Amino acid sequence: MTTTVLTVDDSRSMRDMLRHSLSEAGYRVVQAEDGVHGLEVLENETPDVIVTDINMPRLDGFGFIEAVRRDAKRRGTPVLVLTTEVDAEKKLRAKDAGATGWIVKPFDPVKLVAAIRRVTA
Repeated sequence: MTTTVLTVDDSRSMRDMLRHSLSEAGYRVVQAEDGVHGLEVLENETPDVIVTDINMPRLDGFGFIEAVRRDAKRRGTPVLVLTTEVDAEKKLRAKDAGATGWIVKPFDPVKLVAAIRRVTA
């Protein structure tokens, strides 16, 4: 069974890089452009892991993670934050919202895949 990863990022180039890196590693990738779109995608998809940015229009990563965690079916889905943010306060806020892990951009595809493997094991 193929592992499905939902990526949520408002940057087209970042979505393209994520799709390429994760597809190469054998993952099925579904994508969303921001938190609102991510929640819409979740109506029809059941990803094994979610990778989300923090700074996005309409609904930021914090609000997106909180909404995912309010859904009983998604409470156990690992959520990795992939962001340019390095602020410890934001890291703590993401953890409080329900994030499983934190990865700083620019990302190393090998480390990202290793993190996904770790949280889906």
